[in-house]
Amino acid sequence: MPVDDPAEIGRRVLRLRGERGLTQRQLAEPAYTAAYVSTLESGKVRPSEAALRHLADRLGVSYEELATGRPAHLAAELRLRLTDARRALATGAPEDAAELFRTAHEEAVTHSLADEQADALLGLGDCLLESGELTDARDRFAAAERLLADQPLPRRVPAVRGRATAHLLSGELRYACYLLESTLDELDAAGLHDPEALLLLYTASIAPYMDMGAHARAAHAAELALALAPRVDDPALVAGMHRGVARTLIAEGRIAEADASLAKAQELYRQLHIRTELAHCHWMRGYVHAQDGDLGHAENELRTARDILASKRAALFTEQVEVELADVLRRRGKTDEAEALLRPLLTAGDDEQGRAGPLGAGRGAVHAGGAHRLLGLIAEERGDTERAEEHYCAALSLLERSSAVGDLADLCRLLGDLLRRTGRVEAAMDAYRTGLGHRAAPGTTTLGPAPATPPM
Repeated sequence: MPVDDPAEIGRRVLRLRGERGLTQRQLAEPAYTAAYVSTLESGKVRPSEAALRHLADRLGVSYEELATGRPAHLAAELRLRLTDARRALATGAPEDAAELFRTAHEEAVTHSLADEQADALLGLGDCLLESGELTDARDRFAAAERLLADQPLPRRVPAVRGRATAHLLSGELRYACYLLESTLDELDAAGLHDPEALLLLYTASIAPYMDMGAHARAAHAAELALALAPRVDDPALVAGMHRGVARTLIAEGRIAEADASLAKAQELYRQLHIRTELAHCHWMRGYVHAQDGDLGHAENELRTARDILASKRAALFTEQVEVELADVLRRRGKTDEAEALLRPLLTAGDDEQGRAGPLGAGRGAVHAGGAHRLLGLIAEERGDTERAEEHYCAALSLLERSSAVGDLADLCRLLGDLLRRTGRVEAAMDAYRTGLGHRAAPGTTTLGPAPATPPM
């Protein structure tokens, strides 16, 4: 345990002795002299541990409090407060939880409690992810990593996962994959096969793999996550695994299995009272129903997800769900309602709604591309080909930067068909080639070899 410098300890001894009305002789005897206490109080001598323990006993304080200035049990009390902040984030608005995390962080900084500082920063990062302030979220996760630089790598994995998630939500899919894969390789090289760290990383990697069209890697990550789950005690990690695995099952057309996996995740999140993740399960079940052609149930699930997220003021996730809800509404013939939902998402937000800004490059880029695609479809259905082309081109710009190859290929097909129908055959061919180029190697990325498989 780091001990304060002699001058600081001396001032503390002098203050505590004065508060208790003791003379230097009364404090010193029988083991030490009044002269020694005088020298110590002036900061001219570094006390031994034995001397500090004697003085702490005479002053009625703990050794830790005398040596460091930290009140007894402060670390334990801070841990309880961080748990309360986590509970507040699970059930309420991110800005309310952020205030609890900030207060805990300030106190941890004051008393040089590095572990508690890091955990408070992780909590702040998660709050900022929910509210859509992605740059600030990355900064908090990076600061937590720096604080934990001397700790074993598994301890730093939640911060790495947080940074990767922030990059994913920003539309930087390739860099998110790089962070997760390089950390997996580092764990393997060091022989640190911690089940919780591995499960967190494999689960987090599924979403960017799927968005990039790396379905083989996503399926392999899901298999490894399923194999690791029995060795993990944290039910929230297991629930997250079930939710991630469901996405790979959907891609394979195993709809019933995906729905069963989501049901397991939902039950765990209900038991844990984690409302944001519960909303994500409703969100994905809506996607499952939409893929299966059951648009009525899809709309109900997506509206439920949207209501939960809006009540928590989780701005970015709410906006992303609204894009997928608009897709279902359009397919159900509710075109005006879909358009009314989409347009505000691409313009400056209203502070009263808790929005951190419109969807776009750097903030929900994949869903911003999806919103432009839907508005293009709506415009095309109304015969406004010029407006449709504008939206398709805006979506193309966003999706090319994000490397979301599946969405990009579909968009290039839509744009190519539009250009061909309006007589621009060469431009249409260019659009088709762009889409085909991104789909040339399905199931792969350009990230290099996949991470080594850990021993199970």
